[in-house]
Amino acid sequence: MSKITHIIGNGTSTALTYNPAVKGTKYTCNLPPFEVPDAKATFMVDFKMMKAIHAGELQVPGEWIVGFRPKKWCEMEPSFYLKHAHQIKEFYLDKPEYAKTYTDFNCGHMAVYYAAKKLQSDEVHMYGFDSIFDFDLRSCTDFYLNSDRSNMNNARLSGNWRPIWSEIFKEFSDTKFVLYYKHDNIKFQISDNVEIKVVEKKKK
Repeated sequence: MSKITHIIGNGTSTALTYNPAVKGTKYTCNLPPFEVPDAKATFMVDFKMMKAIHAGELQVPGEWIVGFRPKKWCEMEPSFYLKHAHQIKEFYLDKPEYAKTYTDFNCGHMAVYYAAKKLQSDEVHMYGFDSIFDFDLRSCTDFYLNSDRSNMNNARLSGNWRPIWSEIFKEFSDTKFVLYYKHDNIKFQISDNVEIKVVEKKKK
């Protein structure tokens, strides 16, 4: 039986592309635009998420898998760690060499990389990864936290992020990656182990 992992991102297309009835293990990134009650854990990589949770501005339910910067936050703010240690399932610090910095290695990267490398998934299904297809880095997290979405920063981020996706797909050539989006015009060359499923807008 294939080991299938679903990574539910928080791009604006997530609500269109994700089907709650899918079978397999489910993980979320930060705060998706809707509740995923059967998610196994949530991935987080940013100081800003930790700061907002610490300040009581956000609540992220369930267990967490957090990266390098949240680990640093816990070291700087021991009271935060004591309060949320029961939610922190794991500090995941593994970063591939092709991601030059932890800033370049975003939450979606870490979640998909974790699913392929640590979980050794046969298939990784990806929802709400809009910046792979379009010049669109908007996220439902933007409703809760301010983010720099200027054209210059968007160009820098997409320029750093997209090459990492190519490398992840190539590194795990035995893993099938299934990307769900509203069109199949992907912005970089993909390997044979990547499939794009176009999800049409639901009719009212």
